[in-house]
Amino acid sequence: MMYSCVIIDDEELARNLIENHLSQLDNFRLVAACGSAIEASKVLKNESVDLLFLDIEMPVLRGTDFFKNLIHKPKVIFTTAYRDYALDGFELNAVDYLLKPISFGRFFKAVEKFLEQQKPPPTTPLPSTKAPNAAEYVFIRKDRKRIKVFFKDIQYIESVKDYIKIVTSSENHLIKHSISAFEEQLDERFVRTHRSYIVNFEKITAYTKQDVEIGALEIPIGDSYKTNVQKRLES
Repeated sequence: MMYSCVIIDDEELARNLIENHLSQLDNFRLVAACGSAIEASKVLKNESVDLLFLDIEMPVLRGTDFFKNLIHKPKVIFTTAYRDYALDGFELNAVDYLLKPISFGRFFKAVEKFLEQQKPPPTTPLPSTKAPNAAEYVFIRKDRKRIKVFFKDIQYIESVKDYIKIVTSSENHLIKHSISAFEEQLDERFVRTHRSYIVNFEKITAYTKQDVEIGALEIPIGDSYKTNVQKRLES
């Protein structure tokens, strides 16, 4: 499969280096190499893009701020000369974070992460096939205690590396747990919309082909989950 990508960096040498790295890979097509976020925004309005190589520290508009404001977000690999920005990239669910100067080996590793994320999950069970959970809650281990969390209060669950963030109507819980293993404890009101997100169907207030909304929050629908989610939304 061919993936389209855009390079966004205000330094010409940095753009040229990434472009050279990309030229050594067969399944990537460079749509544009932009010198600013403003220039890139014009490209994204007219092109379907799978992956951004996005510099963080740029004049006028920083890469992280630009990415936050995108309505339809491609996958992103952040590039920067500053190690301190790694947390910003992590919080935006970036595929990877590359420190300049970027070696081909490190670049290739980041691209492999992207390709791995494009693979469909081993199984994508329909919500209706889940064994019903007799309980209306689950106990989670947090701060040496087990805390009862009611399903009706959960808005969504997000995978954050080796942890999951359980967002409820009153508070959030960050626990070390696999999102797939946690999904098996939930009942039929929950739907997996993305490899990193499970949503309480009852909390969805609006949706498009690309995302579901819980109030002002937009949660992406992954390509591998679109058919399943669409069936649930239209049922």
